[in-house]
Amino acid sequence: MSTATQPSAPHVADSHDLIRVQGARVNNLKDVSVEIPKRRLTVFTGVSGSGKSSLVFGTIAAESQRMINETYSAFVQGFMPTLARPEVDLLDGLTTAIIVDQERMGANSRSTVGTATDANAMLRILFSRLGQPHIGSPNAYSFNVPSVKATGAITVDRGAGKTKTERASFTRLGGMCPRCEGMGAVTDIDLSALYDDSLSLNEGAITIPGYSMEGWYGRIFRGCGYFDPDKPISKYTKRELQDLLHREPTKIKVDGINLTYVGLIPQIQKSFLAKDIDALQPHIRAFVERAVTFTTCPDCAGTRLSKEARSSKIKGKNIADACAMQISDLAAWVREIEEPSVTPLLAGLQHLLDSFEKIGLGYLSLDRPSGTISGGEAQRTKMIRHLGSSLTDVTYVFDEPTIGLHPHDIQRMNELLLQLRDKGNTVLVVEHKPEAIAIADHVVDLGPGAGTAGGAVCYEGALEGLRASGTITGRHLDDRAALKETVRTPTGKLEIRGATANNLQDVDVDIPLGVLVVVTGVAGSGKSSLVRSSIPAGAGVVSIDQGAIRGSRRSNPATYTGLLDPIRKAFAKANGVKPALFSANSEGACPSCNGAGVIYTDLGMMAGVAAPCEDCEGKRFQASVLEYRFGGRDISEVLAMSVTEAEKFFGAGEARTPAAHAILDRLADVGLGYLSLGQPLTTLSGGERQRLKLATHMAEKGGTYVLDEPTTGLHLADVEQLLGLLDRLVDAGKSVIVIEHHQAVMAHADWIIDLGPGAGHDGGRIVFEGTPADLVAARSTLTGEHLAAYVGS
Repeated sequence: MSTATQPSAPHVADSHDLIRVQGARVNNLKDVSVEIPKRRLTVFTGVSGSGKSSLVFGTIAAESQRMINETYSAFVQGFMPTLARPEVDLLDGLTTAIIVDQERMGANSRSTVGTATDANAMLRILFSRLGQPHIGSPNAYSFNVPSVKATGAITVDRGAGKTKTERASFTRLGGMCPRCEGMGAVTDIDLSALYDDSLSLNEGAITIPGYSMEGWYGRIFRGCGYFDPDKPISKYTKRELQDLLHREPTKIKVDGINLTYVGLIPQIQKSFLAKDIDALQPHIRAFVERAVTFTTCPDCAGTRLSKEARSSKIKGKNIADACAMQISDLAAWVREIEEPSVTPLLAGLQHLLDSFEKIGLGYLSLDRPSGTISGGEAQRTKMIRHLGSSLTDVTYVFDEPTIGLHPHDIQRMNELLLQLRDKGNTVLVVEHKPEAIAIADHVVDLGPGAGTAGGAVCYEGALEGLRASGTITGRHLDDRAALKETVRTPTGKLEIRGATANNLQDVDVDIPLGVLVVVTGVAGSGKSSLVRSSIPAGAGVVSIDQGAIRGSRRSNPATYTGLLDPIRKAFAKANGVKPALFSANSEGACPSCNGAGVIYTDLGMMAGVAAPCEDCEGKRFQASVLEYRFGGRDISEVLAMSVTEAEKFFGAGEARTPAAHAILDRLADVGLGYLSLGQPLTTLSGGERQRLKLATHMAEKGGTYVLDEPTTGLHLADVEQLLGLLDRLVDAGKSVIVIEHHQAVMAHADWIIDLGPGAGHDGGRIVFEGTPADLVAARSTLTGEHLAAYVGS
């Protein structure tokens, strides 16, 4: 007798299948309410600055992280960053959020791709077990661990209160090259760039940035007693010069205050040379380039390792050889090692190296300094640790994962995102590329405009509905650029011969001048190596890279672009007072909030509270400063203006200020007319920061502009504006060279140089040079195929 089974009612636990956001007001969001399906791939679209990151990162991911932090004890929370609760009425159905953003990896010059992942640590253990001759523990293979020797007396307890003193020695073998201290390069410092020896210290002899006799350095130099600050440096004895330049950190007392005296050279090495040179402020980087010569360490040949570490080998290769190999080759080499005693270690290392290949980074090597990899490469490197993860029901949050990817590589990235989703995870992606938007299960489109004109949900639903929705994204989703009917004629050429930087294979190429040249190729094919090594910045070349602009809450578009200087001078001249009064970071600052506009209350391990300053009402300036007016406005009213408004204000009438107007023109040119001059840089989106940097560099005088992926963070509608800007530069007689993957930029080029055919040692060759029309007609390269499909040929 069969019994009919009754369909069981759904379990109440299965009803939580949505992330609900109600009344989100972070940054420019206007009471946004959305419902996001869990265990699906949701893409957030909209023009740059419309509020995508504010919703995804500033609201959903931030609240998830804050709630996880609150599960730790108060003691542990004291060591963690305190996160304020986002401005939102209700957040429901959150799961653990894992953020994979575009932040460049650490700029520490000791950090490499291998140390930033677990690959180096695994290789060191492998060599400590299998390397011949055996030299010691994994530390013996680390270029960050120095060798240490010590000899002295030790006290041995003999029991019953008896002790015996014995002499003992101690040795620890580290892998650091003693000559270059694990840096791979030795530095030679030009002393004439540090000081003018005809002057005394009190006369301002020291020319290092930040060294002033008015500040702490002056007190230390005058009070240390090692030399006479009134004597010209050229008349110093050998001992005095040794103390000025090379003295190791020494405790001294000046005017009853305990201070530390350090010679100029150890101080420069610690403050400037221990950091990645590209991460330094421009004026400090210029000083370092002027004063310091970097040469490959002659002892370790740039490997950073001691001779003992280099002597130990597995299958004929030492750890330096292994780290210098392309990761795809290293994976093949590891596969050949068969040793039962380290099978789990080999399996873990093999999986990690295979993940690099799977994600499209097989062309990197483990000894590549992490400060030299792009934002897109850094993001994919961070993705690696999540690929084999056993976690499910996690929310993964990605910020434009297709940045820096050739159209050919985007398909691979899409597969990885779908793989994460299919394991039962919620995947949230902020994205502009139509190829990546195409795989979405659910789309949330924000807008309609940017800044104050955005912050609302324009569309929510399936991809097909977005196409028919009439929103800016919907209208531009199927945009296809047409090839130019005529291309410009070059006015000259830049000859590059025998280029061999990184993976370039003795490349000879002529880059046309006076036209728009686009350098293309798959990720890792050698585009940046060709352009950066052959066309260095300076001497008429303006180079704009992908590096993120950094700034605190006190930085804003007016301070970053230098716009505030002519504005302050104009206010000072009109009112007969000092320009410093019109800076919220200087004399004009409100004394209650120190010019921040908000008062921060620190609540220990709980989230601090920021409340608008009651004295200045968030205007950041003293009341007396706001009485001074220029063109009928005070300084806080001017900083509250949008770029478009300020452009009219400073363009005519009594407030006419040509220097300010020229900077505002450039900001409007890159499509930032809606930004307010005083908006904190910390609230700008990635695309807005990229264009702000572009506008700032436009002021530099040069005949050749080199741009590295200027479409980063830009919506399809913003790309049109960028192309117009590039056209105006070329029409003004400039040469523009763009490294780019975006097909709309390729189609708009006058000349294309395509590198490939693959990445790493499979690339580094010129596979095509000519016009976009010729590239489409030939379809001989991956770029040609994708461009032909894009323009519909």
